Amino acid sequence: MRRPKGTGCLYQRPDSRVWWIKYSRYGKSYRESSHMTDKQKAKNLLRNRLAQITTGTFVGPQAERVRVEELANDFIREYRINGRKSLEGANTRWNSHLKPFFGVLRAVDVTSDLIARYVDSRQRQGAANATVNRELAAFKRMFRLGQQATPAKVLRMPAFPKLKENNVRKGFLEDAQYRKLVEGSELWFRALVECGRTYGWRVSELLEMRVRQADLLQRTIRLEPGTTKNSEGREVVMTDAVCTLLCACVTGKRADDFVFTRKNGKPVRDFRNTWENACVRAGVGNIVCANCSAPKVSGKRCEQCKAKLSKYTGLIFHDLRRTAARNRRRAGISETVIMKIGGWKTRSVFERYAIVSRTDIVDAMRMLQQTEKALEKAAVVIGHEIGHVAQQTSVQALPALMRQDVKASAN
Repeated sequence: MRRPKGTGCLYQRPDSRVWWIKYSRYGKSYRESSHMTDKQKAKNLLRNRLAQITTGTFVGPQAERVRVEELANDFIREYRINGRKSLEGANTRWNSHLKPFFGVLRAVDVTSDLIARYVDSRQRQGAANATVNRELAAFKRMFRLGQQATPAKVLRMPAFPKLKENNVRKGFLEDAQYRKLVEGSELWFRALVECGRTYGWRVSELLEMRVRQADLLQRTIRLEPGTTKNSEGREVVMTDAVCTLLCACVTGKRADDFVFTRKNGKPVRDFRNTWENACVRAGVGNIVCANCSAPKVSGKRCEQCKAKLSKYTGLIFHDLRRTAARNRRRAGISETVIMKIGGWKTRSVFERYAIVSRTDIVDAMRMLQQTEKALEKAAVVIGHEIGHVAQQTSVQALPALMRQDVKASAN
């Protein structure tokens, strides 16, 4: 007997006993093997497909076969094709954390509850909320690319939570601390720190600078487009201190040589030990035990827990970006100019670190004092007027004879 329209159909191919199901969604026909020879079980599969179409949870047989690992491969390939600088970090997040948890699953098996369990697992491992957020952002990007594929590999997006982050750094380098930090240091270190605190550029942008980017005659420094984090070029004017230090750094070098090099001529790549030693000497950093965080001497065992491993805590080079933004704002430079020099696209740096202009604060306090004085003066005038009106009203309320007596006594 012919099945009613819209309820699909069952059939067998001539050379097989396996039942196939056929149904349609929005005018598109789907044929799918039930992988079963039992007709009743094949009917149940057909009913499930029709129910999914009715409830809007249908993803299709092809999308059901897509695995999370396939989405991850598309994600990594998209990063590689577009030359994203965070490709290495994306690979690490997938291979080290996401793949062990989701790698064997199909995309349709990833639910909001499963993602919540992943978050709980990562937090139990000691991962910070900011780290988990970056991993979830990469995972969400995988699903988004799957949605945009043709044909679509993902038709349903699970919910990806965003954890609250509390990792805002508070470090600033004061002028007195800066003098202690660079005291007795090599030329390249002094120049690097001076450029960092003056312009607020990232350490990678500074270390990649070539001699040709520093025009000593025009006293300008130019970061070429594509060499910065946001791929936008920048050009600034040298201060006297920057000009003096860079002149000494580029003397005797060719145009394609790196600006910041060590005494042996090798470019500066990693100066973590130099930075940490300078910060400890200047009193803006400390070496502590990696186990109990107690102060200790590097290379020696902790006096409290006897652990040998140590770690550095304190000022980092990236703190110079906030220092530069704050110093320029205090000097009265507009936020738009500060953002262009430092390479910020939004004003979040001012909002997150409460960077305001001292001039603005002084002006605000002056206006507040003027307003308070004006209110006090107005209150005195209003008090005199109210007293005068009250006196006139009380006199008029007296009988005529008594008013004359009051006037006579007043005279």
